[in-house]
Amino acid sequence: MTAGSTDEQLPLLADASERSDASPTSTINDDAIAHKDGPTRSIDDDILPETSTLGRTLNWNSSYILVISRIIGSGIFATPGTILQSVGSPGLSLLLWVLGAFITAAGLAIILEYGSMLPRSGGYKVYLEYTFRRPRFLASIIVAMNAVFLGFTASNCVIFSQYTLYAAGYTYATGAAEKCVAVGMLTVVTAIHAVTPKFGIKLQNFLGWVKIGVVVFMIFCGLYVVIFRPDTGMPVGDSQLSWDRLWHDSNWNWGVLCTALFKVFYSYSGLENITNVLNEVKDPIKTLRSVTRTALATACIMYFLINIAYILVVPLDEIKGSGELIAALFFQRIFGANFGGRILPMVVALSAFGNVLVVVFAMVSTAPQILNHANSVKARLKHEVARQGLLPFSDVLASTKPFNSPLGGLLINYIPSLLIIILPPSTKIYSFILEVEGYAGQITGLAVAVGLLWLRYREPDLQRPYKASMLAVSVKLMLSVALLVAPFVPPKDKYPGGLFYATYAIVGVST
Repeated sequence: MTAGSTDEQLPLLADASERSDASPTSTINDDAIAHKDGPTRSIDDDILPETSTLGRTLNWNSSYILVISRIIGSGIFATPGTILQSVGSPGLSLLLWVLGAFITAAGLAIILEYGSMLPRSGGYKVYLEYTFRRPRFLASIIVAMNAVFLGFTASNCVIFSQYTLYAAGYTYATGAAEKCVAVGMLTVVTAIHAVTPKFGIKLQNFLGWVKIGVVVFMIFCGLYVVIFRPDTGMPVGDSQLSWDRLWHDSNWNWGVLCTALFKVFYSYSGLENITNVLNEVKDPIKTLRSVTRTALATACIMYFLINIAYILVVPLDEIKGSGELIAALFFQRIFGANFGGRILPMVVALSAFGNVLVVVFAMVSTAPQILNHANSVKARLKHEVARQGLLPFSDVLASTKPFNSPLGGLLINYIPSLLIIILPPSTKIYSFILEVEGYAGQITGLAVAVGLLWLRYREPDLQRPYKASMLAVSVKLMLSVALLVAPFVPPKDKYPGGLFYATYAIVGVST
């Protein structure tokens, strides 16, 4: 597409009279068509492969790093403790991590069919716009609203705050202190990307490698504990993985299990990352299938081993009371109070800082061409929402003045992130954020699953190089409905934190 700035602000959904004559049954060739060669803003053109102006530069290895680096975030450092606290027993906790991988695999099958049918960058946005064309603009507006109201970056700010205070010796820091540090970190990250965007890019790349190094280090620590069984202060002969203790105190309440599953899904999220840059992937259909499956298997194995290591090293009562600090307790018991209780938690905090840098950039960046691919997957999302006229004061918000940075997009990202940090009760900020994001994600997943079946009925002749099994689609549909209903099932005990037990579901629906 060679249209100028005026044309770039045209709606993404074209009128029926504006659509091209491209046939939905046209043969899909992985040799992509460049922007200038033909595809227009017509929805029907989404079935045509399209090459980025930078060309197809992502090979299999680059694509794998792109996906696995997005999956591995703060989740494995923070969620195991809160999950075990919710479900009560280590056996049920481990079962949810494995079950979560299988449910994620069912959702992945749907993504693979869509990605094979519509091999273009854009992910869910392209799939929903192509499938649900009426009412006009509905899909675009839903995507825009989700990006603005649920595209916050608060979760890793909270983790940074908690691990920084713990490393500084404030084991029982007040809620106000945690919120102040989290807000300060969010402000610093926003200022870096606003004033010195190039420095922000270099810093997030460096901290991205720190994050990967921490995860690899934890895996080796887990293997060390499993194989050599060092003295970590656990009573001799007291195995927390014995069959009698494995399922003791299990809480099988459906609402509690679903809430815990949302946290598991958060840790597995990111498989769809590659669909946002398919225009830049070599042999996109084949690469999409193999990379996502390999990344899911890798994450499942790593997460299971790390959870085993947590349970072998840290007493269950301490895990349940650790909140999001399970990794800090793990390091402290293996390496002692100084190195394990100060240095390593600070490294985890730095990895969370890097994650926020990446996510903030991805949500608002206007210059993906100057970045490596791992950091430009969702580039321009919020800036594009403003640029296409879907927000008030679009001209102002879409401006890149005065620092050649997306100040409007940064502001759109900053405000909801700030509110989600300061408004919920201090003890439940992180869990509340993950639950809201997870609930909204299930709504999107349900829409995509229903859309896939509708598209099979409406366009049965559309080429599908990969077709998801009905079992996978059915599992995704049924579980999505169950997970959306579950938060409204009253728990046996009062919901901790003083909130109504379905608060996160109501917030997720309203946004």
